[in-house]
Amino acid sequence: MEFFACEIRILFQEMKRTLRLLAAITGGMLLCSAYPTNSHANKLRNFIKESNLELGGWINGGATLNPSQSGGFNGPVIFADQANRFQLNQFNLFLRRSVISEGKTWDFGGRFDFMFGTDAIFTQAFGVPTFDVNTGEPLKRSNWDLDLCCNSSRTYGIALPQAYLEAHVPVGNGLNVKVGHFYTPTGFETVPAPDNFFYTRAYTLNVGEPFTHTGMLANYTVNKNWQILGGPITASANGGWDGGWDKQLGNWAGLAGFTWSSDNKATTFHFSGTYGQVSARSDEIWAFYNVVVQHKITPKTLLVLHHVYGEASGVLLNNLKYANAVQDAEWMSAIAHLYYDITDNVTIGARAEWYRDQDGFRNPSPFRIAAATNIVHGTAVSYAGNLSRVTVTPADYYDVTVGLNWKAAKSLGIQSKFLQKLSVRPNIRYDRVDAYRAAAYRPFAGHKDQILFSLDFLLPF
Repeated sequence: MEFFACEIRILFQEMKRTLRLLAAITGGMLLCSAYPTNSHANKLRNFIKESNLELGGWINGGATLNPSQSGGFNGPVIFADQANRFQLNQFNLFLRRSVISEGKTWDFGGRFDFMFGTDAIFTQAFGVPTFDVNTGEPLKRSNWDLDLCCNSSRTYGIALPQAYLEAHVPVGNGLNVKVGHFYTPTGFETVPAPDNFFYTRAYTLNVGEPFTHTGMLANYTVNKNWQILGGPITASANGGWDGGWDKQLGNWAGLAGFTWSSDNKATTFHFSGTYGQVSARSDEIWAFYNVVVQHKITPKTLLVLHHVYGEASGVLLNNLKYANAVQDAEWMSAIAHLYYDITDNVTIGARAEWYRDQDGFRNPSPFRIAAATNIVHGTAVSYAGNLSRVTVTPADYYDVTVGLNWKAAKSLGIQSKFLQKLSVRPNIRYDRVDAYRAAAYRPFAGHKDQILFSLDFLLPF
């Protein structure tokens, strides 16, 4: 077993070096693209085209108006967590070679993502936390992307959320296999801004589900109605969630699920989850599942229902209710989304959520300060702010969001192909929290609720 763990560690170290080299190549490609008449740039563009490589990305930024906040944060809300200021959330670049999903031939590809912005901290490989969740002892954290840049800014950073190789294996209807670091296939909302309707995210994505995994993921299409997925995940002390490359490689968990689609593709049912030991030094279990149902009520109307349940056993709780208490922690949620295309260029949407952090384990406020915690000279400090500001308690969270997606350039008749992809998203969000079998909790600048007015833009390229 020790020999196997050693070999796995060496393999991941080699993959890490290879994928960092790919990151350097991506940067070189961007520099060359700045000089279109350069012969090297032309050769590089021809190489990209002939190799079926794609270089792209997006820019997402916005601002929230929060009348009840003066301390800089929107309480426990993350992704657009900065109150009353503009933030560049995501400047994301990717290099990928997509592989076929069916056919009788082998195909190879992969993807590497680079993200700069205020959202980077939420999708870094923080699956090895500062303190062991079962014992409270300090842990050695992953060094994949936690300390690449900008700690002095308190809000901006760099993340490398995807770095994987992929193969299409001509077995049966075709098996697609990813190996490396990749976004989770679970849930409905996700980290990349273009894949979400709203500027803010639900609590369920923030603290109810994983963001990324390190390991292997296989997808197989059984027939036109059924698809299955699964694989081993590692490098995490949170049960396989948000793993890096160089720590906790002896801790393996499992990821599995399936998706059913109706014949006309108007309805889908997705079930997936993870299960495994919390860390390499613990026999306690970390597990969760989620269910997503999507139904096209009409060609212009989409309904989405989403449910999550998670549990971590034997965790050490220190919050406003518990002090050094060891017990099982649970979290759960229910969300409904409804979207309607008013025109080809304007869509209206609504989202309502209930999220319960039953034991005060999952949802610290402000989340950014807690996530940026490290041990410096034997003391816990956070580069994002004063740790004394962070609070958490058992609580029920409720939020309702209403907003628009407006394809501004298309509506205004702007002919630029680049700007025609621009979306503008005005949102209004209401949040409320009720303590669960605990003393009253007011994480919104001393209030139990808040209202956010937000406006952001999204520009893929």
